[in-house]
Amino acid sequence: MASILQISDPHFGTERAPVLEALVRLSDQLQPELVVLSGDITQRARAAQFRAARAFVDRLGVPRLVVPGNHDIPLFNLWGRLTRPYAGHRAAFGDELEPLYNSPGLMVLTVNTTRPARHKNGEVSAAQVQAVAKRLVQATPGQLRVVVVHQPIDVQREQDVPNRLIGHTAAQQAWAAAGADLVMGGHIHLPYVMPLPGLARPMWAVQAGTALSQRVRAGVPNSVNVVRWHAADRHCVIEQWDHAAAQDAFVRVRVTPVQPER
Repeated sequence: MASILQISDPHFGTERAPVLEALVRLSDQLQPELVVLSGDITQRARAAQFRAARAFVDRLGVPRLVVPGNHDIPLFNLWGRLTRPYAGHRAAFGDELEPLYNSPGLMVLTVNTTRPARHKNGEVSAAQVQAVAKRLVQATPGQLRVVVVHQPIDVQREQDVPNRLIGHTAAQQAWAAAGADLVMGGHIHLPYVMPLPGLARPMWAVQAGTALSQRVRAGVPNSVNVVRWHAADRHCVIEQWDHAAAQDAFVRVRVTPVQPER
């Protein structure tokens, strides 16, 4: 079995220390094959915030993929935003802004959907769409094929439509046709698993809440996702784990089965 721990929007600089410790314990308990950080690693792209994020990720001791979010580009340092927008991210996590992971059970591709010229909205370009599709068709039959973005590939609620990824329609169509099973995202601090309709083959949006930040939505606690993939019967489940203050631990609150097409 292959497994992924999805951590999104930790917003280091606003993190809750007890929640962080609980998440380290959860990772130790689950021993995932891969940790995916789907953007907004920091609150204001400051060096100290990136250092804290890197120290946290190192404590997990698991292979990781880290994709930037809109908060990981300087907001108030306009010169830095224009000339070296990813300097902090690169110093903490390396020069590659779209890392990938390949194993017998997993193909995980990341897409940098941030744009320095945009404060909040994300975008996927035609070139990015095609580059991901070209890689997806190279997957082996035993691999779960996952694409990671920051802004959501689709939304459930009308009020979240302005946050939907620009270029989402072309991305959905091309990636589904090329064999993608899941598209992970964050940004709106709202966890859900959503089947995407009208595509060439089944594909699901897997959205995560904020893992560590105080910036939670009303009634939505800190949460992470766990993806478990059984290649033999092509069975996949997405688990939502919420932080429960009373137990000082992450607890599993929802299990969503999906059945990727062969």
